[in-house]
Amino acid sequence: MTLARKLGTSTLYEASGLTSSSVDPAIRTLWAGASIAGPAYPVECSPGDNLAIHIALKNVPRGSVLVVGAGGFVTGYWGEVLTVAAEAAGVEGLVIDGGVRDIAAMTARRFPVFTRGISMRGTVKASAPSVGLPIHLAGTPVKAGDLVVADDDGVLILPVDRVEAALSKGQQRAGKEEEFMRQLAKGKTTFELLGLQDGTRQ
Repeated sequence: MTLARKLGTSTLYEASGLTSSSVDPAIRTLWAGASIAGPAYPVECSPGDNLAIHIALKNVPRGSVLVVGAGGFVTGYWGEVLTVAAEAAGVEGLVIDGGVRDIAAMTARRFPVFTRGISMRGTVKASAPSVGLPIHLAGTPVKAGDLVVADDDGVLILPVDRVEAALSKGQQRAGKEEEFMRQLAKGKTTFELLGLQDGTRQ
């Protein structure tokens, strides 16, 4: 997981070649510098109802990232209480296609949260569509054990059977970029290094 965080979402996205792995860019980090990498534990919530999250925290394997589908409905599914509960359960972070609240507390605790929005409105606890089963997060498929990587650039979901190849290709890409930077520092231009053609009119 350390390697995935080091490589970051942009490098891994390009290396994976999986266009469907990039989550809707409207789901963003709650505080700058947050990053997570870990196996997904998917949860589906009904609009304005967070019962499924409470159930998930009883069952989630330690080291997991909670990935919560809420259909883009922005209300306060998650706040300080669930953050403390998640930390005690060994959860690495939260990705939610919905809303959160108690922002100051989560920022102070440095708990990684990636969310569609912020809302002071609370939720009911009446239904739990699914816990631990495959979901679609804003159109991106997620199943338990898929690798979640999230940072300031966004959220990436890599299918478990594609993780090894993506990490290997990601390391190769990172190595090439390091050499690219060295050449730029020596005075080369991006135009030269990329072999671009001048399309300007003469």
